[in-house]
Formats: sequence, C-alpha cells, structure tokens
Amino acid sequence: MPHAIHHLRPGDEALFGAMNALFATEFDDPESYAGASPGAAYVADLLANPGFIALVAGDGGVLTGALAAYVLPKFEQARSEVYIYDLAVVEAHRRQGIATAMIEALKPIAKSRGAWVIYVQADHTDPPAIALYTKLGVREDVLHFDVPVD
Repeated sequence: MPHAIHHLRPGDEALFGAMNALFATEFDDPESYAGASPGAAYVADLLANPGFIALVAGDGGVLTGALAAYVLPKFEQARSEVYIYDLAVVEAHRRQGIATAMIEALKPIAKSRGAWVIYVQADHTDPPAIALYTKLGVREDVLHFDVPVD
C-alpha cells in the first residue's frame, strides 16, 4: 500500500528524527524542530509514553507525512481527548489522502487510550487544513492564547 502509516514506538528513534526533520522543512521552522534535538533517552521515553502518539506515512522508504498527538486525560469524566499537535505532509505528496489516512490510523489508537474525541486546531491562513478538518469533523471557532511562563 502506498503511503503506509507507521505508529512510532521505542526503537523508532531514527524515524522520530526524520519526523522532526519533516516538520522543520514543511513548517519552515528549523529552529523549533531541529535546533535542539532531544537525546536518544528522551526520545525513547517519549515513544514509550502512552500520552504521546507519533505516526509517519511513507512510500517506498520515503517519509511523506507525520503526525504528533497527545492524550489528555479529562477530569470531569473518566475519558480522554487526543489533541493533534502537529500534522504535515510533504508538499509534493499533498492532496493524495495522506493526512486523512494518518487521522484515520489515529482513531483506533485514540480509542484504545480511552479517548472519546480527537481535536485539532487550524490557522485562519491555512485553507487546505481547514477544508481537511471540516471534512473529517465538526468545526468550532475558538480563540487560542499563549500564556508565557516567564
């Protein structure tokens, strides 16, 4: 199957590095994704953490997409939500269903971790992402605020 989806686990540290490189390139943000790469022990622990989910898509050994998500246990009910933190597809491979396939692959993983919903945010300046997420889910217009800790 072209663009096979792989769920990263401990031992996939090289793929994790490739995932970060893909995000650095596709988001044009090398400082965030490649400027201070975590060490092997950190990556192994992260990949073993059930609160973190990383998926990559590939075609013939070439990485074509990546997704990073977090499981957020809820307090008001005994359930969780999964937040897609980052999702990117290599520009040359966009509009081929790769992002949709990664989200579909995320669904059973999310369910197995007690999630009742997967959510994601999109920027107003990213119509393709808005179109994708509108196709897959229910849109909510909310405001996002970054509160500095310093």
